[in-house]
Amino acid sequence: MSQFSYRFAKKEDLPLILEFIKELAEYEKMLDEVIATEELLNEWIFDKKVAEVIFALEDDNEVGFALFFHNFSTFLGRAGIYLEDLFVKPEYRGKGYGKGLIKTLAEIAVERGCGRLEWWCLNWNQPSIDFYLSLGAEPMKDWTVFRISGDTLGELGKNK
Repeated sequence: MSQFSYRFAKKEDLPLILEFIKELAEYEKMLDEVIATEELLNEWIFDKKVAEVIFALEDDNEVGFALFFHNFSTFLGRAGIYLEDLFVKPEYRGKGYGKGLIKTLAEIAVERGCGRLEWWCLNWNQPSIDFYLSLGAEPMKDWTVFRISGDTLGELGKNK
């Protein structure tokens, strides 16, 4: 493997961020659900600053990315980092870039005083599950993810 390095995304990386999101969505068989645009990503990542992106680099070439943001644990009384997306291009897998991205996020979490680093993984994605377990990650077996979105969110969020 070439020397692992990472860098934070800049505004001029918006096309690259969207490209990585679409590649991940294709891998997860969810490409039809991607409605993100460069404009939306710019608003939420760079203008509102609610998420951050780091790239894994091989010889100054972006080969993977991680999109993350802070959450908060009332039990710990401090923030954590939630990893929304992690993706390494297929031709670069098995070279340590995914581990490098997770390690970098752990370093960021420690530097920022965060209490944890967490993420979700699709149940069918056994290669990723095995990878996360190899890092010492623990599945949260007693928890179920709930979501309200789309029309349901709109209806629930209407002023009454």
